[in-house]
Amino acid sequence: MKAIAYYAALPINDPKSLQDIELPEPVAGPRDLLVEVKAISVNPVDTKVRQNVAPENGAAKVLGWDVAGVVKAVGSAVTLFKAGDKVFYAGSLVRPGGNSELHTVDERIVGHMPKSLGFAEAAALPLTAITAWELLFERLQVREGKTDEGQSLLIVGASGGVGSILTQLAKQLTALKVIGTASRPETQAWAKDLGADLVIDHSQPLSEELKRAGVAHVTHVASLTQTDQHLDQLVEALMPQGKLALIDDPKALDISKLKRKSLSLHWEFMYTRSMFETPDMIEQHNLLNRVAELIDAGTLKTTVGEHFGVINAANLRRAHELLESGKAKGKIVLEGF
Repeated sequence: MKAIAYYAALPINDPKSLQDIELPEPVAGPRDLLVEVKAISVNPVDTKVRQNVAPENGAAKVLGWDVAGVVKAVGSAVTLFKAGDKVFYAGSLVRPGGNSELHTVDERIVGHMPKSLGFAEAAALPLTAITAWELLFERLQVREGKTDEGQSLLIVGASGGVGSILTQLAKQLTALKVIGTASRPETQAWAKDLGADLVIDHSQPLSEELKRAGVAHVTHVASLTQTDQHLDQLVEALMPQGKLALIDDPKALDISKLKRKSLSLHWEFMYTRSMFETPDMIEQHNLLNRVAELIDAGTLKTTVGEHFGVINAANLRRAHELLESGKAKGKIVLEGF
């Protein structure tokens, strides 16, 4: 089967950083689905793994943790899906990625694809939807419903992949006042279109930007990028006993700064359930099905920012390059082989 992989951790401008190769077809385990991959999307995790994780024993390493496709076969213990089902999922970081014609994945982290979307639009959703859902409802413990409790959410990086779906979830399913950050006119417009009540510029001091907009403090913060650079401003912006959640990888974080206000710190990593096969691993199946229902009802919309054409090494290198530039908005998708 066709696949895109690498043999050494290289900068993206090196043609060998991602290569078109042929691999044997994978075989589904007892709880696995064998999926015919129709579309993928690209995430910052792809670039981080490619830059920092060398393949073992000279083997090809396949990336890709957003897939939409069709179930070709099921393992002996599968109960949730059958051959022919359209599915979408983000996969597992400890298994081969989905940048290949066929892919195996545990059924417990797979959802039924939204009926109203094509494969490319569906592929934009899984990783960011799981991350945003878990961050909002499980880490920050925000309650669903429109009962106004006077709470507010600051989303740092609201126009990126996770920010684009988190903005919608917070606006559509909760009573939170949603404040997004974006630094360019086009990304600010994107965040507003997704439902942010207010958009401020994160290239400026955030607490000052909030006060200039008439917001003294917020109760919750979702820091999706550059947390180490913004930490002092986030602590200043949060109300006492507020909650700070992050998803990025700061090299250092002085959490003693949270003590004076009794702020709580939450880290969201959507691969935790699949990496450790936690007892509640199936919750990712459940939440993806819920997201599909919300998409089909028109409550949420896909977050495709760019369609980069067919799935091949050249187009994936372009996608990685755009993500590494920090100028992407929404999600980059590729479709077909």
